[in-house]
Amino acid sequence: MNNDEFSKLLKSSCDSTESYLADLPPHKLKEVRRVLYGVADEHQTLPIPEHVQELANKHNFEIGAYKVPCPQEQLRSPRVVRIAGIQNSIILPTTDPLLDQYLAIQEKIRILIKAAAGMGVNVICLQEAWTCPFFFCTRERYPWSEFAEDAENGRSTQFLKELAKEHNMVIVSPILERDERHGDTIWNTAVIIGNNGNYIGKHRKNHIPRVGDFNESTYYMEGEDGHPVFQTQFGRVAVNICYGRHHPQNWWMFGINGAEIVFNPSATVGALSEPLWGIEARNAAVANNYYALGINRVGTEVFPHPFTSGNGAPAHSDFGHFYGSSYLACPDGSRTPGLSRVKDGLLVAEVDLNLRRQVKDKWGFAMTARLPLYAESLARACQDDFVPQTVYDPSLKPQ
Repeated sequence: MNNDEFSKLLKSSCDSTESYLADLPPHKLKEVRRVLYGVADEHQTLPIPEHVQELANKHNFEIGAYKVPCPQEQLRSPRVVRIAGIQNSIILPTTDPLLDQYLAIQEKIRILIKAAAGMGVNVICLQEAWTCPFFFCTRERYPWSEFAEDAENGRSTQFLKELAKEHNMVIVSPILERDERHGDTIWNTAVIIGNNGNYIGKHRKNHIPRVGDFNESTYYMEGEDGHPVFQTQFGRVAVNICYGRHHPQNWWMFGINGAEIVFNPSATVGALSEPLWGIEARNAAVANNYYALGINRVGTEVFPHPFTSGNGAPAHSDFGHFYGSSYLACPDGSRTPGLSRVKDGLLVAEVDLNLRRQVKDKWGFAMTARLPLYAESLARACQDDFVPQTVYDPSLKPQ
């Protein structure tokens, strides 16, 4: 089976993993949930106001709304925050004028953010490169590089500043950035917009894939701004953009810098990464003691000129199926169900940031960490004369 056939199978096989679980007998379903999701009983759902559900029905998107349990403490007040992620398909064909493509997506995002506001969301993150089709596979600079814009004052940032202020919501906006101050260079960047409609800052993607169609270095290179964490009114937020989720150290450093919520806006297809998707954000949440929200776009995007993957396979005009499945992972190892694999969606989760310390006190991960030991070992590994610390069985023949 080739990638095209596999992609079609993935797209048509099921709407979501949860659709299969629903067929299990109740006693088995409870045990499966305990193992797969870290909770034995039904996830506690948040009520969806009637006007929000009507909006979702009218515009054909899914709403997943959950409350993550957290014991009430005696000496600290709860720090309850509603966080959300949006997964969406593009609207117009990639052959349409670029501005028309952008404006159509913008209007869809406006509606989804309106629904999030109706759900009382405090912090929301959009998917990677939300303003445009995910054209990096084409390796054609034109016309696609025209989507790049200034991070602080570009078209999409101005649009979201208004919505952030209107809805009292922090918005994380992953875009293609044009850095006019430094030679018009392009970056894959997440812009953080405060709930007062203000620009807080940005973070550039740390890890650039060079895997099959995902050869994004045609457009931009790795960012050099480290692992910034942004203090907002609703908590400390960080952004691990797409391919960075495959690097545990990248997740780790956001935790070292004090992140409480880490978003992972992504664009990834089933034939390549779906077996990894449900694991990586969840591992990160446990290992680094924060909430991790993985967001993946949805749909199949077809481009006018066929392209190859460098693997000898015939040229093709699309990546494959972006499988959505956005979900939230929690520091106690639990996770929410995922959104649909085939449909636009809004995932909302009410969390108490106090759960982080409760888990930390229970497991002692921070107390038992050996940062100086790791730092020393990593410093050695970076040297040209590094020799791996390997102890050989003396009974083996000399190599």
